[in-house]
Amino acid sequence: MSSNKASRKKSPTRKGASRSPAPKVSAEQPLLNGSRAAATSKEEHPYENIFLFWPNIIGYVRIVLALGSLYYMPLHPRTCTILYSVSCLLDALDGYAARYFSQSTRFGAVLDMVTDRCTTACLLVFLASAFPRWSIVFQGLISLDLASHYMHMYATLVMGGSGESHKKVDRSRSYILNLYYTNKTVLFLFCALNEIFFIALYLLSFSSPLLSPSLLQVKDDGSMPGSLQPGNPSHPSAASLFANPWSAGALELARANKLDSFWPWVLAGASFPVMAGKQIINVVQLVKASRWLGEGDREERRLKGLPRKK
Repeated sequence: MSSNKASRKKSPTRKGASRSPAPKVSAEQPLLNGSRAAATSKEEHPYENIFLFWPNIIGYVRIVLALGSLYYMPLHPRTCTILYSVSCLLDALDGYAARYFSQSTRFGAVLDMVTDRCTTACLLVFLASAFPRWSIVFQGLISLDLASHYMHMYATLVMGGSGESHKKVDRSRSYILNLYYTNKTVLFLFCALNEIFFIALYLLSFSSPLLSPSLLQVKDDGSMPGSLQPGNPSHPSAASLFANPWSAGALELARANKLDSFWPWVLAGASFPVMAGKQIINVVQLVKASRWLGEGDREERRLKGLPRKK
């Protein structure tokens, strides 16, 4: 009996018996595991500098070309037109590069839109000064372009979510916008011909006496006047701007005043209907975005129990 009691006292299953201490978990262990997981994650998903993605690099090139075109815009229509046109054509290339390299980003989408809006606005500002009597029209076009795209982008982010693209427009919301944004051919033609119309007007400001009557004005001695009247970029004579009449700037200005207006008129006439259609799309975009935001406001007020009954 005594031996049984002794064995019971030594039994590890008895209450109060001492147990072997549990192994302590080092405080560094979770950190080590976390660092290993982070390292594994970094290996699987390496850091990417999205600012150096190929579509965004193309966007930077577009900005440089646009700035160059603005520099040459007052007196060098040929150089300006080439730089501006190449900048616009690259607008189609960056989208292709984004799809080809799988490098579509929100930053790239915003960069593309901001570049488009700014370059077009700058050209319209020049046209407003070149044709003062029509300045209110160009100012209205600038305002409509900026307002419609801002409202559309903002409505997409607020109502559709941060991950929603402004180019994904449901057909039930607007058939016109759905066709405009989802059909790449339609989008390219509208954007390209819209810019061609304004470029043609820019060239006509240097070549068409019908739009720039100052091109017909001459002095008594038959020479061109040297006035720097605002709104007539082709009006000043080379001698009034350049000390050396044979300098590159003076020769370019002389050639600019001899531009043939035939092809600019053809381009302007052919692209005018599409340009007008583009402005209609801007109006539709502005109205649809406003209504979409209004729907969100009404739903938010309904959830808050507004308006409260008195």
